[in-house]
Amino acid sequence: MEIIEYFKLQAKNLHKDFKTQKLSSEEQSGKNRFRYEPKFFNVNALIADFKIDEEDFSLMKAQHIIAKLAGFEKWTDFPKASPPALILSLLLFDQMHKISIENWMSYISRVEVKNKTIYDDESRLDIFRMVFEEDDEYYGGKEYRLFDIKDSTDKLELTRQSELAPREKIISLPLEGAVRQEFIETADAVFKDVLDRIESKHPKLIRRMWNAESYIDNELLKPEMLPIDHYYALSLIDAFLVHHVIALAIKADEKD
Repeated sequence: MEIIEYFKLQAKNLHKDFKTQKLSSEEQSGKNRFRYEPKFFNVNALIADFKIDEEDFSLMKAQHIIAKLAGFEKWTDFPKASPPALILSLLLFDQMHKISIENWMSYISRVEVKNKTIYDDESRLDIFRMVFEEDDEYYGGKEYRLFDIKDSTDKLELTRQSELAPREKIISLPLEGAVRQEFIETADAVFKDVLDRIESKHPKLIRRMWNAESYIDNELLKPEMLPIDHYYALSLIDAFLVHHVIALAIKADEKD
């Protein structure tokens, strides 16, 4: 199992936990109170700490929470991340009980300021392993899981796969097979994020106009850009798609 697939599973598990929701009572304010029977995550703790709207929780929002627990700002950061960054995200998720994301970011920021440098992903991974991985001390972590994650997956095997199997460069178009599917799924996720940000007057119309397959096959990459690094090509979706969605929004407004 690849690291991204592993985190997809965690998001699905979190979503399953929320789907055990049952109405417990209704307050005088008219707000519902719910109870849960989770198997994977401490739902009540996540609700409190991440300010989750219990009446509007989707798989996409579950993915956002998992991304946060892994040290990313949003779910669409996963496919663009380098192998060392993905390994670090797995370690941070695995050791959430020991160190919080906030304390890790604060630590690495202080070290960068002290050494007057900005560390790359590989260096950050090395620092985490050297300072925190085998440390028995606790640094403001909080356990949101209801089981020991190390008993449910072979973390070392996931790490080894990422280190030994770097992505090849893209050398031909159109994209095919699993690579094409990865790019389509990433484009769909980025599209949803961009559409939420631009606050268009016609979101339903824009969704009907959007075609992730056509965008990946015909618009993102051009022959003159080849060869291109796999991860860099994925990052272009986040960089370029906002302009495409804005263009769709303008067309939607013109049809009003």
